[in-house]
Amino acid sequence: MEIKEDASGVTFWVRVQPRASRSEVAGVYERAGKGDAIKIRLAAPPVDGRANDECRRFIAELLRVAPSKIEILLGQSSREKLIRVQGVGSERVRQALESAPVRGKIR
Repeated sequence: MEIKEDASGVTFWVRVQPRASRSEVAGVYERAGKGDAIKIRLAAPPVDGRANDECRRFIAELLRVAPSKIEILLGQSSREKLIRVQGVGSERVRQALESAPVRGKIR
């Protein structure tokens, strides 16, 4: 999984699955020819922005940052989303994802 870091934070791709029984990291999703994304199941429907809100909340909880630090740059109405997290480094994101309970394997 590629995590890009700059002076203000990191960006990475996620693939979400709304309407899951609970929000959780589900492994790695291989994006055809575009690199990998983290697959996240979300316990919210894709209605009225609820899945996006849950995505931000879940990632914030996972990384132990405020939800206001999480921004969806691309993919507001898509399952594939480019996420930006302000104020953290790539190593912190990688460690949080690797230590999360996962149904699948994080590479």
